[in-house]
Amino acid sequence: MANPHTILIVDDEQSICWAFTQLLQPEGYRVLTAASAEEGLEIAAKERPDLILLDVRLPGISGLEALPKFRELNIELPVLVMTAHGTMETAIEATRKGAYNYLTKPLHNEDALHQIRTALERRSLSREVTQLKRELKEVGRLETSLAGKSPIMQDVYKRIGAVAGSSSSVLIAGESGTGKELVAKAIHSYSDRAQGPFIAVNCASMPEALLESELYGHVKGAFTGAIRDKAGKAEVADGGTLFLDEIGEMPLPIQAKLLRFIAEKRFERVGSTESVEVDVRILAATNRDLRLQIKKQLFREDLYYRLNVVSIDLPSLRQRKDDIPLLVARFLSTNSTPANEKPAEIGGEAMKLLERYDWPGNVRELKNAIEHAIILARGKTIMPEHLPSHILQSLRGEDPRQGETLEELLRQRTHRALDVAEGLEEGNAYNEIATDMEKVIIETTLKRVAGNQVKASRLLGIHRTTLRKKIEDYGL
Repeated sequence: MANPHTILIVDDEQSICWAFTQLLQPEGYRVLTAASAEEGLEIAAKERPDLILLDVRLPGISGLEALPKFRELNIELPVLVMTAHGTMETAIEATRKGAYNYLTKPLHNEDALHQIRTALERRSLSREVTQLKRELKEVGRLETSLAGKSPIMQDVYKRIGAVAGSSSSVLIAGESGTGKELVAKAIHSYSDRAQGPFIAVNCASMPEALLESELYGHVKGAFTGAIRDKAGKAEVADGGTLFLDEIGEMPLPIQAKLLRFIAEKRFERVGSTESVEVDVRILAATNRDLRLQIKKQLFREDLYYRLNVVSIDLPSLRQRKDDIPLLVARFLSTNSTPANEKPAEIGGEAMKLLERYDWPGNVRELKNAIEHAIILARGKTIMPEHLPSHILQSLRGEDPRQGETLEELLRQRTHRALDVAEGLEEGNAYNEIATDMEKVIIETTLKRVAGNQVKASRLLGIHRTTLRKKIEDYGL
């Protein structure tokens, strides 16, 4: 059946234009091509395409520079950016300039078709990316710990770009060590509040009375030890961003006052009846399941919805193991090295061990492990023996060449998962263990059939598409 949509391909590589023409014409699309952004803009102004596939690196005007110009022709025009360098900065920059999504080279036909169909289907709908109505200020490189090219991290970058331009509250959820504060800083840095202060408060690090004073300040004589007036973090953050870390640990009485503060942007210092008005944006983070906390009556439901206007869920490192080599490279390059020594390097065996480990402490644990290894390696290539002992101990016995049965592997993983689960909220341990078990079963099955996904899906009794997604999710 003929498809009425016109698609413009803007890429200086003739092979890419030819490949997309061969892919899209049989689907019924009308395909136009351009070898530069300038040529593409002329064609787009004349032909009014329904979608544009735009390469980042072009002769003359770059794809990112041309993107707003294409959007000026039609604000609803979906633009899919193509890049061989799927970095965080590229993702956020493309998103903030109005890209619907982007494709990372080498391109995959099924993924490209899916993205094109989705973009066209949702063209008339309200989308997060196209809700950005003002440009965000460009800042320097964001924290190394947020690096990643995996699809799940690309989604995080797009979400940062989408929410940064608004003033809504954002709830950032994720396990400890995944970089929740770094995401909050990124949102602040890419917002129009970037020149204002970014003030963080750890809600789990102090008792109730002290936390209230920390947030709202106090007047002289309000309590024993209050020898002078003191401004709270909410007042200091005026004109900027107030980041409430570990919000799930906040005592209920403080939650009630926070709810009022978010609604009115007013508060009273401890010991005072005078109201103070401030202009702050609230970002919050938690490693707890707040909905479970609500059921336990440990967290206010009305506060949850005030904070969770927009949510960003950060993946654990075990969900994006493909990013480990990139993270390791970043940590190695950012570690201080004496002038007479070359930057530290990591050996292949050590890297394989890092990719096998499940990282319960996430990116923070990986960063610490690399720093530990650099110190022990003393300028030499990092070898397995330079890695922290707990990582080596955890990995022992997982190699199937040592004769472990699937039952033994599952038993080992269960014990380790239960150790981790002791630090989790009641009700989450089963999901944590079940996820770990599923990974072992799939990994063991794939090894048994030498990686043949068709055989593996038949043995497991699941669809091949489902298996492929789980392989990607677990980084197998």
